Amino acid sequence: MDLRVTAWGLHEADAERRLSQVAALLRERAAEHAYGADGADLAAVVLDQLRARKARWVVAESCTGGLLGARITAVPGASSVFIGGVVAYDDVVKSGMLDVPPELLEQHGAVSEQVVSAMAEGVQRQFAVDAALAITGIAGPTGGTPEKPVGTVWLAARFGAQTRALKRIFPGDRGEIRARSAQAALDVLRRLLAGLQ
Repeated sequence: MDLRVTAWGLHEADAERRLSQVAALLRERAAEHAYGADGADLAAVVLDQLRARKARWVVAESCTGGLLGARITAVPGASSVFIGGVVAYDDVVKSGMLDVPPELLEQHGAVSEQVVSAMAEGVQRQFAVDAALAITGIAGPTGGTPEKPVGTVWLAARFGAQTRALKRIFPGDRGEIRARSAQAALDVLRRLLAGLQ
């Protein structure tokens, strides 16, 4: 969500003062949910967090099909932190390239906390890096079930040996679900790195 503060019909000094007050109030109320100002890109924010730690980063994507990697590589200088990723669309790739145990896939399904956590750990281990993000979900328009409707997405962020996974159910069409998944994954890693819940 973007918030924009605008002032009209005021003298410049008064407008600047009032805008600063409102912006400060918004930052205070948004607290840990705010990650930047003046059009900050969340991928750039996470890259800066990792760069400050001299950390390397990799991703494993299923339903987003490379969109997360594209978001990251759209940021100039990303190559100093981001080394690449795996699009593990099929379960064969999840188990073969990311070492997701087949029994996890059989028992819990590809769209589950267990599998997304294993994806993040597996891609981190395969590339021997500090940080990893993983996404698996049902982008639709088909494939949903009553237990896992279209829009169900599991996200996992990993830094060192610490993993945080969470489930989201996103509204929208296929493109919107994929875009929201990539944004939400970036935020999970941002929060993990900042020590936020």
